[in-house]
Amino acid sequence: MDVVSITNLQKAYNKVTVVDIPLLNIQQGEIVGVVGNNGAGKTTLLRLCLDLIKATKGTVRLNGADVPNDDCWKKVTGSYLDTHFLLEFLTAKEFLYFTGEAYRLSHAEIDRREMMFKKLMTDEITGNEKYIHELSSGNKQKIGIVSAMIIYPEILILDEPFNFLDPTSQFELKRLLKALNTAHKTTIIVSSHNIEHIIDLSSRVILMEKGRIAKDRSNDDKDVENELRCYFELFDKD
Repeated sequence: MDVVSITNLQKAYNKVTVVDIPLLNIQQGEIVGVVGNNGAGKTTLLRLCLDLIKATKGTVRLNGADVPNDDCWKKVTGSYLDTHFLLEFLTAKEFLYFTGEAYRLSHAEIDRREMMFKKLMTDEITGNEKYIHELSSGNKQKIGIVSAMIIYPEILILDEPFNFLDPTSQFELKRLLKALNTAHKTTIIVSSHNIEHIIDLSSRVILMEKGRIAKDRSNDDKDVENELRCYFELFDKD
């Protein structure tokens, strides 16, 4: 079943088209890695999927719901793109409780689910009463990611989730994403500049270039990593 369906999607600023995707379908349980250089349109695509910006043309459907016109997709979607998703005047625990309440989860249930993220969050985040705005960029990133995952969403959308994370946290995040996908069949869309993490995590890889999809390949194909490396090496030489 397609849980993400994009048709004739375009976004233009000052008559310059920055996203142009005629057709993209993502099935339940896929982990889709989106890669591309700066300006390729990755973040714009994710923002269109979350109705954070309006499309110039075309449609995005999540779980069959037309994103701009039907809010029911929000009940089953978790996302974190940047610190604008945080309420920085709250502590980490308060923010997780706030997120839980939005999805009708009790404080006790949030406490229970939080245990699976203990290695990623650490006592540095949850073991004190610091406000989020007092924390490092890496710890803010962790709180945002965990808040998106702790609801056990049917669809999870993350933009550059490995940024600001130390290597141990990067590997733990990949483990958690795979576990969420396995346990709940969560469909995951992750953008990243890091080819290694995308290849290690994803079942499918999409390469974007100038707002278009240049490649869309199953990660079962062992040549995908080499193709991506060749692409970025050639781009660098240009």
